[in-house]
Amino acid sequence: MSDDSGISGHTRSVVVTTICSLAGIAAGVISAVYVGTDPVDAASTTLVLVLGAFVLAQYPLYKMIGVGDFGVKDNLYVAFLTFTLWFISYTVLATSGVELVV
Repeated sequence: MSDDSGISGHTRSVVVTTICSLAGIAAGVISAVYVGTDPVDAASTTLVLVLGAFVLAQYPLYKMIGVGDFGVKDNLYVAFLTFTLWFISYTVLATSGVELVV
């Protein structure tokens, strides 16, 4: 079964999950580079802004690929999965003492 874009439901799910996962990991790394990994840096609200930018940046990408038309549940899934992978990747970088410099 496929929608108007010709993408099957399974393929659509795999594409959305992959993009959310990669965006979350990228947001974690960019947060570590831009804000830092010191314990004091973890309280910065800029981290949330970086996360929000990565969540919002996904939607034009979905439109380009042809998997738009998200409902409330889909939007919550995108935000939650991106947040989860951002949180895990930033936490690993912060607790391991890695110092990323550009």
